[in-house]
Amino acid sequence: MNRIIALDMLRGYALVAIMLDHMPDSALRRYTLSNFAVFDAAELFVLLSGFLVGLVWLTVETRDGRRAAQWRFLRRAVQVWLALVLGGVLMALTSRLLFELDMPHTAIWSQYARWVIENPLGYIGTLATMWMQPNLLDVLALYVVVLAFVPLTVPLLKRYPWAFAAGSALMWYFAEPLNAMLPNHRSQGGMLFNPFGWQALFHAGVAMGLFRQQFMPVLRRHARLLTILATLIMIYSLGLAQLWRHGPEIKQYWEVLRAPFGAINKWSLDPVRFTAILAAAWLVAVPLSGLFARLAGTALGRALATIGRGGLVSFVACVILSVLGDALMNMNGDPGWSRSLAVDLWTLGALWLVAELNARRSTRSRQPNRAGA
Repeated sequence: MNRIIALDMLRGYALVAIMLDHMPDSALRRYTLSNFAVFDAAELFVLLSGFLVGLVWLTVETRDGRRAAQWRFLRRAVQVWLALVLGGVLMALTSRLLFELDMPHTAIWSQYARWVIENPLGYIGTLATMWMQPNLLDVLALYVVVLAFVPLTVPLLKRYPWAFAAGSALMWYFAEPLNAMLPNHRSQGGMLFNPFGWQALFHAGVAMGLFRQQFMPVLRRHARLLTILATLIMIYSLGLAQLWRHGPEIKQYWEVLRAPFGAINKWSLDPVRFTAILAAAWLVAVPLSGLFARLAGTALGRALATIGRGGLVSFVACVILSVLGDALMNMNGDPGWSRSLAVDLWTLGALWLVAELNARRSTRSRQPNRAGA
């Protein structure tokens, strides 16, 4: 499968935004996606992940058959689960070390640092069973769940796309009571990122990857109308993201915009957020495709693409760097804008470096062993 550089760039941006959004004093946090749209990097990450699953499934199934594709994604689900466990341990140990160094931080709950030392087997067990999903890693727990069912859901989606869409929508409708039945450490039960709701976005991405050759020619015949609608949705999304930030006089307009929908719930995937990310996907894929292709060719675009290709290594690194960056900003009280920006730039550089080193390691491991040549 040929790499789509702009897709890698957007995946990298999603990881960068996740990292910055979880550092409360970040100077660049105010410029991430959540400031300009009603959705945030979590929706971007899940949609892109689903799209990649669809693309890879199609390639592997065409070349090696359905069984090979099923085994590939079952193995991938196990890899993501291992990354969740390892990342949770590393994050807690990092937090513990920072507290020992008298470097307070608020990016994650302080109890992880205590539990990982006082009851390491219990802590690892709660991670492994996903009875607990530490903040910053909770979206990875969601990814484990949806990936684990890919060997079953994708063949059904391919064979019965409309029936599958109806079933996915029905599960989304009942997402909250279904999620509450999942055993979990949360008092209300269930996972924070409700898998019964978020599966709808993930499978929308999968469908885009599987069927883009079939439905894009049809959609392009109505490109002007779809672009106008998507633009209006994004303007509405921008209003929801921005107007509440500018005092009571401006916030009243935000109340008017929000009134038809009430509270917009992220955790079970609100329809407003779902619609907005799909509108953004259309704009990026069609009218703005040339712009994003050019951005992917810039130095910044290539750096983000390197992070995006880093996969699980990049995700775990962005989690650890969120905790480190937050601790550095909390040293000696209020960090001020200049120190916050310096820490932001350091974490961005460190995330890119980890991804670059991982890419070089992967390249070397794929090269044939010439020792016996």
